[in-house]
Amino acid sequence: MRKLCFILLLVFIASTASSQTALIDSFKRELAKAQTSEQKIDALGYLCRTLMNSNLPEADKYGLQMIEVAEMSRDRKLMVKALLTNGERYSYLAGRKDNLDKAISYYTQALELARQNKIDEQMISAYLYLSEVSRVNADAEKALNYNNQAFAHIGLVKNDSLATRVHLEYGSVYLLKNEKILALKNLMTAIRMAEDLKNNQLIRAAYTKLSGFYASIEDYDKAIDYQVKAYEQLKLIKTGQTVYARVQDLTRIGDLYTAKKSYDMAMTWYEKSLALADSIKYEPIKAMAYRSIVSNYLAADQPQKALKYFNEQPQLKRYLESVNFGHFVDQSYGYIYSQLGNYDSAKYYYNKIAPFFEQGVNSTNQYSYNYQLGILYKKTKEYDKSLEYFLKALQIAQGMGQLETKRYVVTELDSIYQLKGDFKQAFYYASLNYAYKDSIDKLGKEKDLLQIEVADEQQRQERIEKEKIEKKQKRDNIQYMLITIGIASLFIFMVMLGMFKVSATTIKMVGFFTFLMFFEFIFLIFKKNIYSFTYGEPWKDLAFMILLAAILLPLHHWLEHKVIHYLTTHNRLTASGKGLMDRLLKRKIKDKPKEV
Repeated sequence: MRKLCFILLLVFIASTASSQTALIDSFKRELAKAQTSEQKIDALGYLCRTLMNSNLPEADKYGLQMIEVAEMSRDRKLMVKALLTNGERYSYLAGRKDNLDKAISYYTQALELARQNKIDEQMISAYLYLSEVSRVNADAEKALNYNNQAFAHIGLVKNDSLATRVHLEYGSVYLLKNEKILALKNLMTAIRMAEDLKNNQLIRAAYTKLSGFYASIEDYDKAIDYQVKAYEQLKLIKTGQTVYARVQDLTRIGDLYTAKKSYDMAMTWYEKSLALADSIKYEPIKAMAYRSIVSNYLAADQPQKALKYFNEQPQLKRYLESVNFGHFVDQSYGYIYSQLGNYDSAKYYYNKIAPFFEQGVNSTNQYSYNYQLGILYKKTKEYDKSLEYFLKALQIAQGMGQLETKRYVVTELDSIYQLKGDFKQAFYYASLNYAYKDSIDKLGKEKDLLQIEVADEQQRQERIEKEKIEKKQKRDNIQYMLITIGIASLFIFMVMLGMFKVSATTIKMVGFFTFLMFFEFIFLIFKKNIYSFTYGEPWKDLAFMILLAAILLPLHHWLEHKVIHYLTTHNRLTASGKGLMDRLLKRKIKDKPKEV
């Protein structure tokens, strides 16, 4: 729960810092050159999404222009695409309720338009986007409903990439519901599908989500392993966004080390992230690392360092204010001062942002705000106020439907009622705490998870091994075919030598190598196929080899002697060769131009 409170306000903007200032001009050039409506919408889509990180009014301008272009085209697919893109850009900043509402509105419009015009693939995409924003708002039931709708329609389209996305989203939804076994099953299914498709983007997405899964069960080493795999997958993805994704991944790896309580190692990864961000000269993307470093100091119980670093990085505060997240700066100060024990300053900042957090943020941030205030007033021994905020946090948590979140609150309520001397209420919330704990344990049994993981890994390894065997067989078959052609060519060449005046020694040499290759090839084929009879037992292998040699060696010598003797002693072939040469020479003489 402590991790949730470390400036949770920034969680929902972290994934957006993936654009680059340098791209904006190139997108504008692409827009100027665009001839078709589709080209214009692509360029406008890149522009409005990129500008969400730095210039909201301009982002809105291009977003609306995209909708106008789509409407003028009367192409229903482009109209749906424009609505989905606008919903996506607002989902980047879903920490604010108004942005979340706009994202949902655009996605809903896109869904209705796609449904009316039976555009199945875009309809599925709309369901997936709606599931995603429902997760951001911690509404697990609504997210599951939307994803079920996407899954129900996936049979209408032949799009394996879209089917993989559905399973990835199922993994995230079930993880939110704390149904970890179902989450892992769907994520493993998704990664198999992505590997079959050889889709590097989807493989990377699956690795990232698996990292999040293992972090949720506090297996941080595996979480780091998968995040590193996602980072390494970027080597295979060549887009303009790749370098910015690297910055994000380096910060995420640092976050996992913070969660693991390896604070110094986490700082190493944050420094790598900031160094890479400096090399590409894009300030907004550094906000993610700045936020993580502050959280790292707080997690390490070093609030003074957190405050100092927060004050020394005005870029972070400027970035938050540029995307209308200034209130979250004040919440950060409130939380840091609370950790420092400077309770008056903490109350000042929390009171300052109270009206905004009561109505202007999504459910998760509302929960965070009330929980933090509950902790603050518990520290100041104002138990009635602490109780008020914890009860608000519990009400929000019940709406979110997350067992772990509810358990954290009822644990605090149990503690507060004990401090107040109300043991009846304390016992009630202690009972709830144990009930939630039992439910959580039933949903995420480690043994079952390991069984699923092992079975899945075995299936993956078997599939990989089968693919290797098939590739080797294909390669071997090609080699066998080439060897066969080579031996046949040598036999033809040897026979043709007998048609011309070639020395017997030459024919014998060619014949020796031809028959040697022929019989060794036969020997090789037999050797490759005796396992089904001998099963690798040495004495059986030896017996078979002796038997084979006893047959092939005499046959080799007899056949070689007969064929070479025939080619070197019979004149019929030599006469045939002479006739062939005569015909070729006559043709050359006939084709030669006459002298004047």
